[in-house]
Amino acid sequence: MPLPNRVRPDGTLFANPARGTFFGNRGGRFHDPENRTVPTRIQATQHWLCCVLSFKERRRKVWGRGYTELFFCDEVTALAAGHRPCMECRRRDALAYRDALVKGLGLAQTPLFPEIDRILDADRRIGRAKRTHPLPAETLPDGTMLLSGDGAFLALCGASALLWSPAGYVALRSRPEGLATVLTPPATLAALANGYRPLWHPSAQALAAAPGADR
Repeated sequence: MPLPNRVRPDGTLFANPARGTFFGNRGGRFHDPENRTVPTRIQATQHWLCCVLSFKERRRKVWGRGYTELFFCDEVTALAAGHRPCMECRRRDALAYRDALVKGLGLAQTPLFPEIDRILDADRRIGRAKRTHPLPAETLPDGTMLLSGDGAFLALCGASALLWSPAGYVALRSRPEGLATVLTPPATLAALANGYRPLWHPSAQALAAAPGADR
């Protein structure tokens, strides 16, 4: 049985055989290593990271006594949930994300990452609940994740919206118009709008290349 350590775009945890393309954590352990069921807490600290699957040949016992290991379909999913690139294993991406965020938010000084974590924490949740943001769909950058009216997760990509699943993107929909329910935190939206390019699941490229994808 898979552990409930997969992350939906709204930040909730669930069990699924799909491993995903990125790994991460929320600053420490918040699961119970004895029964390893879905935690009642949602984080250990404000440091929500998105990491590579393999780094310096490190090996871990997942959901043991250490921190709570998490897995994401792709970086677009992780960013929507409220995570950011890890400064240790993804230093180049972390610095590019910060530079784009600083530009997008119009900050006079470049903040340390703990300050960015505080900004993201205010953006991504209200207590334990996911904070959503009603914004005009036409203004949103590629890589934004939306919650549709039918409860589906949609990632904006060009003229389309990609239907999310734990194992990748499974269908194309027309890009929404009007007011949208946005899951991606505003600080990350600012980074996406100012040059940060997240890494997508390979299925996104396959869908984009499919006939009719330019609709």
